[in-house]
Amino acid sequence: MIPTLHYISQGKTPQEHLENIQKACTSGVELVQLRLKNQPKKVVLETAKQAREITGKFQTRLIINDYYKIAAAVKADGVHLGKTDTSPTVARKAMASWQIIGGTANTLEDCEALIAKKVDYIGMGPFRFTETKENLSPVLGLNGYLTIIEELKTSIPIIAIGGIVTDDIAAIMKTGVHGIAISGEITRNFNSIPELKKLINGGPVQEERWISEEKRK
Repeated sequence: MIPTLHYISQGKTPQEHLENIQKACTSGVELVQLRLKNQPKKVVLETAKQAREITGKFQTRLIINDYYKIAAAVKADGVHLGKTDTSPTVARKAMASWQIIGGTANTLEDCEALIAKKVDYIGMGPFRFTETKENLSPVLGLNGYLTIIEELKTSIPIIAIGGIVTDDIAAIMKTGVHGIAISGEITRNFNSIPELKKLINGGPVQEERWISEEKRK
């Protein structure tokens, strides 16, 4: 089962990424994606080893962004591959059968291609404009998710990503996505993780908000 809340690591340095991963795990996140850009592979490998140690203590799943060989080497729970990264079918050959593979999608065609390559989940976005990713694909918004999910009719988990904040979650979950990946909103406040999990999983927080909205009508 793919967790419903993914924390995409942030930080100005590899050490900051690790500190933020520690905070996310302490606050109860169930899956962390180590996303280190513009760093030598040696640095990514060493950071991934340390991230594996941290997440292991909390029984938190660890996904490595881009580097499938590093994911295999450190026995991470899986890898997330961007649209221009290695094909999931190639990565699968280098990884253990229990390791999961996620892929990035922006269109219906992207999703269909990933499903054909037997990914375990699809990270679909961006929901809105975000500065955390260069060469951003066209923004999807709620209608984008609704349209694609309706067409796809797949059992493969769809994870919404891209500039998502707390107030977006209830509406996004109604589109039929499995879960949500968040970077900036969590990094700004790691204590928000329990509330985010409740909102995503349809817990008391979401119900209370719905009731208060109904009262205002």
